[in-house]
Amino acid sequence: MPDLLPLGKLPPDLLAHLLGKYPIDDPRVVIGPRPGEDAAVIDVGQSYLVAKTDPITFATDEIGWYAVNVNANDIATTGGMPAWFMATLLLPSDDTTPQLVETIFDQMRHACEVLNVSLIGGHTEITYGIDRPIINGVMLGLVEKERLITTGGAQPGDSVLVTKGVPIEATAIIARECASRLKGMFADEFITRCAGYLHNPGISVVKDAQIAIGAGRVHSMHDPTEGGLATGLWELAETSRRRLHVQPEMAVIEECTALCRAVNLDPLGAIASGALLLTAPSKDAGIIISALQSEGIAAFEIGHVEEGAPEVVNPMAEVIERPARDEIAKLFE
Repeated sequence: MPDLLPLGKLPPDLLAHLLGKYPIDDPRVVIGPRPGEDAAVIDVGQSYLVAKTDPITFATDEIGWYAVNVNANDIATTGGMPAWFMATLLLPSDDTTPQLVETIFDQMRHACEVLNVSLIGGHTEITYGIDRPIINGVMLGLVEKERLITTGGAQPGDSVLVTKGVPIEATAIIARECASRLKGMFADEFITRCAGYLHNPGISVVKDAQIAIGAGRVHSMHDPTEGGLATGLWELAETSRRRLHVQPEMAVIEECTALCRAVNLDPLGAIASGALLLTAPSKDAGIIISALQSEGIAAFEIGHVEEGAPEVVNPMAEVIERPARDEIAKLFE
C-alpha cells in the first residue's frame, strides 16, 4: 500500500521538487513559485503586481472573513497593499441554504470594506463530495518597485521581530470548532474570548506591515500560517540562506498556550495568521517596536540573523525542530 501524505501543506522537499519542473522564462516574473515566499511578483511597468492565492479549509465559522484576510496578509508582506479579491466558493451538497451563502458573502464583503479591497469576481457552486464550505481566494495588489520586500531578504545582524504573538488563528479555530469539547475545561468567558481572537487581536497583519515599513528599514517579512511560527522561521531561514538564532517562546501568548495544550497541540507549530514575522537592522528594531506599540500592536524581538547554513537554533545552539505539518490538522483527523 502506498504511503499517504498527511493533512496540510505538501512536504517542502516534495513541493520544491515539483516546482523545479516548471522553469519560468517570462522576464516579467520577478518572483515565481518557490517555497517560503508569500506571493508572486510581476513587473507591469511602473510598479509590481503582487498575486496570492490561498484556501480556507480548516475553519468553517466566519470563513469569508478568513479568506480575505489571509490572502491580504501575503500581499502586505511584500510591502504592497491588497486591492482586488477573487474567490472560488465550494459548498456542500447536503446542507447549503441561501442563508448560508448570503452569510459567507457578507463576511467577505465586510472584510473587503475594512481593507479597502474590491471583490472583482470568482466562482460559486454546490459541490459533490465535501462536508463543509471551502473558499479559495486570490488577492492582487501593487507595490512600488523600490519598496518590494521578500521573505528571503534577511541579512546577518538583523533582529528577528514578531508582532501580536502566536498562535492567534489556531486559538480562534480551536475555540470555534471545539467549543463543546472545551466546556468544563475552561470558563465560558475564556472560550468566548479565544474565539474572538479572529478579530481581537485579529488575523490581519496589513496594518502591522505598513507601520513597520513606515518606521524603519525592513529587510524581510513573512506571514507564518500553516506550521505556525516554527515553520515560518524555517522558511525565512531557508529562503534567506541564513541561520536564525531565536527564542520563539517569547512570542507565544499565554492564553493560546493554555488552549493548545488542552487539545494536545504545540502552540509553536499551530497556524499563526495574525502574527507578522520580520527582520530589520538591529538599530531599527527598537524604533519599529515602539511604532507598533504606539498603535496598540504588541511586538517581540525574539532573536537575530547570522551567517551560516540555513537553520533555526535556540540560545543553546540546539536546532529547533521543524514541524512536519500544522498541529491544527490533528483536530480534523
